[in-house]
Amino acid sequence: MKRTAATILLTGMMAMLALSSSAVLAEIKIGFVDTVKLLEDAPQAKSAQSKIESEFAPREKELVAMQREIKKLEDDLSRDGAVMSESERTKLERKVLAKRRDLKRSQDEFRDDLNIRRNEVLAKLQKDMYQAVVSLAKEQKYDLIMSQGVVYSSDKVDITDSVLKKLKK
Repeated sequence: MKRTAATILLTGMMAMLALSSSAVLAEIKIGFVDTVKLLEDAPQAKSAQSKIESEFAPREKELVAMQREIKKLEDDLSRDGAVMSESERTKLERKVLAKRRDLKRSQDEFRDDLNIRRNEVLAKLQKDMYQAVVSLAKEQKYDLIMSQGVVYSSDKVDITDSVLKKLKK
């Protein structure tokens, strides 16, 4: 008779349940951590967001200035284009196109650099959160801490606020 991995696993789980008593199950300490809440409320997350904003603010201002310059050139072209000589109008049109290309390239670089920086900060924040959860679990003798994929958890097992307190230290 051929047995599938799922059948073997199910049989093993049923045997474990049959052998375990309610006293043993009562001793298992389980907790749940809401990682989304941690990412939103951790002081490290707020600090990192402020740091990124201040780091990229000057470049964002440059992009806005470039957009204004292009807008001014386009307004000049639409207002004065009819009275300009052919060569002046062509020169101004080329200048507008070159500025648009520069702006697009600068915007793409800005977006890429911002995404890279956010990913770096997120990776560090996730590492800090992981370390705080593991530290709390060891201190308070948890056997299992769960996060993603939990459909329901009662307040009794939700240790998110405890982890936030640890992150705030």
